Formats: sequence, C-alpha cells, structure tokens
Amino acid sequence: MQFFNFSKKKILLVTLSILCHGLYAQTNKKPNIVFILVDDLGWMDIGANGSTFYETPNIDQLAEEGVRFTQAYAASPVCSPTRASILTGKNPARIHLTQWIGGPGNPNYVKNLPLEEVLFPEVLKDAGYKTIFLGKWHLNNEAGEGKFWPDKQGFDINIAGHFRGGLYIKNKYFSPWNIPNLKNGPDGVYMTDRLAKEAVDFIDKNANEPFLLYFSFYSVHAPFSAPEDRIKKYNGKKEKLDLTDEERFEEEKNRGKPFLYRKKQDHPTYAAMVESMDIAVGKILHKLKKKGIADNTIVIFFSDNGGLCSSEGTPTANTPLRGGKGWLYEGGIREPAIIKWPGTTKPGTVSDAIITSMDFYPTILEMTGLPLRPDLHKDGKSFVPILKNKKQKIHKATYYHYPHRSNQKGGPSSAIREGDYKLIVFFKDNRLELYNIKNDIGERHDLASELPVLRNRLFKKINKWWSDVDAQFPKQYTRK
Repeated sequence: MQFFNFSKKKILLVTLSILCHGLYAQTNKKPNIVFILVDDLGWMDIGANGSTFYETPNIDQLAEEGVRFTQAYAASPVCSPTRASILTGKNPARIHLTQWIGGPGNPNYVKNLPLEEVLFPEVLKDAGYKTIFLGKWHLNNEAGEGKFWPDKQGFDINIAGHFRGGLYIKNKYFSPWNIPNLKNGPDGVYMTDRLAKEAVDFIDKNANEPFLLYFSFYSVHAPFSAPEDRIKKYNGKKEKLDLTDEERFEEEKNRGKPFLYRKKQDHPTYAAMVESMDIAVGKILHKLKKKGIADNTIVIFFSDNGGLCSSEGTPTANTPLRGGKGWLYEGGIREPAIIKWPGTTKPGTVSDAIITSMDFYPTILEMTGLPLRPDLHKDGKSFVPILKNKKQKIHKATYYHYPHRSNQKGGPSSAIREGDYKLIVFFKDNRLELYNIKNDIGERHDLASELPVLRNRLFKKINKWWSDVDAQFPKQYTRK
C-alpha cells in the first residue's frame, strides 16, 4: 500500500514537472511572424482608416487588437522596390532596384534581387524558423526564373512566387493560373481564396515550431476580378451612392498635361477584391486562434505602394491624400499599417510616428530576440520602442527615390520628409515642391517660394543623401 501511494506521488510530481516544463517552453518559445503584404492597397482602402465603401471587418478587428500607424511609408510608389526594401532593410536607391521589374529604365536598374543580399527571412531561418512565401514575388525577371526565387533567399517553401507581378492571364484571378510553382485547380478557384487555404494548411502543419508566414497577395492589383456574388453586393452599394462622373473624378494638373483621377470610392469589382483579401486575412487569424498560438504570433499588415487612382481603370480613391501609385505625393507612398504583438502592444493604439518599409527588418529581429544587424538593414531602424510606447520618433528624416516614369503618369522624382515638412524634387524640370504634411495632408499649398531657407536646406540634405547611397538619375537630369 505504501509503495502504491509513493507511486501516485511520484506520478503526480512527474506530471506536474512535465506540465510546468510545457508551460515554460510555451512562454519562452520564439514568437511566430505572420507578415501580410497587400499589392496596391491604398491608405484609405480599409475601414479602420476611413473607407466607407469597402468592407474590411477582419483588418479593422486586427487594428483594434494592435497598433495602427497613420504615417507608415513605402520606400517607393511602385511594387518591386518596396518589396526589396522590406526584405533587405535597405532603401531601393542604395541597391539600385528602383523600378518595378519589367518597367521602363532610364536609369537602368537591378532586375533580380541579388543573392548576396541577406534577407530577414534568411536570418530567421538560421535562427530555427520554418519559413514560407505565398503569392506575388516580382523580384526577378523572366531570365532569373528559378535562380532568384524566394526559396533561394531564405524561404523553405515558395508557393506562387515567380517573376510576374500580376495575373494577366485569360482567366484573370481564377484557375487555371499556369504558374510554375502552384498547381492549377480546381478550375474556377479564386487565387486569393487558394492562397488563404495554403496559408491555413501551413499553420496547421507547423503550429508547434516557430514560423515565418510571408503572405504576399496578388490582389488588389489589376486585372480587376472577383467572385460574382461578392461583386453583386457592391453593385448594390454603388447604385445607392449614385455618383456622377463629376462627383467621382477630378482633374490633376501638376504643371503637366491634365488628367483625371478618382476622388471617391465606388468600384464594385475592386471593392470585392478588397473584401476577398480581408476574408483571407480573417481565415489566417481564425486559424491562429484555433491552434492556440494567436497569443504567441506577431501579425504585421502592410501595402507595397499607394492605391491606383490615375490609370488602368482608376479603381480606387486615396482622398484626402494627393496622387496614388506611381507618385511621390502622399497617396503613392503612405500605406495602411497595423502591428499586433500580443502582450506588448496596447490594443486599439493609434500612432502617428513615421515608419518606413525598411524598418520592418530590424523590428522583426528585435521582436524575435535576435541581435540587430545594421551592417545588413542599413536604412532601417527598429520601431520596437514605439510599439512599447517608449518612444515616438526613430527617424530624423526619411527619403524616397523614384527616378523613373510610371504607368500612372508620375514623373521621375525624389523626396525627403523631415518633421512635418516634405520636399519633392521633380527631375524633369528641376522643380521643387514643399509641403507641411501636418497642416496640408492633401499637398495643395506649395510652400517652396514662401519658405526658401527651409526649401534650400532640405534640398541640400537630399543631395547629400543621394551621394551617400549612390543614387541613380535619369540621363537628362543634371544635379544642381
């Protein structure tokens, strides 16, 4: 009998030891990272930022559970450069990857993200993370297929990532897609829904080890396509709004040939694409909760450039911001950004701190307990102090360089943001525009002639930065 009691005690002690060890292991496990990157999503394209036409309940809920940044910037107003900046922590000007790959040159630009660059997924993989890339890559050209894919740059798994930047196929977003690393089918399946399933399946299989899930949507990039039932709902909303073209569009002059841009949102198919993206986000968040790992998973939500408002169907509006994709006005580079870091970020926080796409690299390293690598992420700074509400400013100035023509009628330009002021240099005619972003978010009151001392100081500062990063310029531009 005594032996039996002793065994019971022993069993109880062993059981408690195992449980305690399990709890200790859970609380000390490295956090998972879910990085959600949406293509061409504008600052005003989510409900949390003020959209009244698009419906994004899952993203809005994420904002209520984390920190929503109101002044988060992409390094570029087009996709490939910003994507490179996130992964490398370097300004696109520094690595000369300044144009969407496949776009017009002058100056010439790097067309394959160099394998010599050490991307943050590589650092996480070396630290024991399981890594997966899902969706749009667009960081190599066709000649670089297979050689410069995500699985050559830190990702264990690559699903759908290749050279193309959009789904310009007969069926648009619906299977068959004929992408080399994504199986077709079943016919008619929507790409956004399929990638969400792949993400959920990955979480199911890897919930017991630290992972990086990098979900890079093809949407909401053209061509505009969505399931009919989702479009139908927004057709009804559009009819209720009953906007005229005079209410829907406005003329942008910018000292060049005038053109129309969209100033109000009411595009049903685009809205259905936004909702489909939100549904996919919701599936991922739900799966994290179902697997019991939501409290140990950091979720980052971001877009690669501003909303498309001035060409190719002009599907969205960035009002009150000026411009959109392809422009260095706020509409082209200010992005929706939400960070949820359970146990660290205060739910429902709204921050007006200025952060950039280069900052994600060092921030993720610090979040995961890894040492910073300023030798790698040369232009990024960790904004963990902001997330912990210990600091509200990490940059003295931020820089943006797009020395190319854009498909959206934007011209070669560069910009510097310092405090509340932003100077834009237009290379075509050596024009300088200066705005107080705090007082004039729509960038309508050019202060260049009113504040010449500030204008010249900022111009001198950006000139120095150009030299520091060895920036490239259009052939016809002569630096002054």
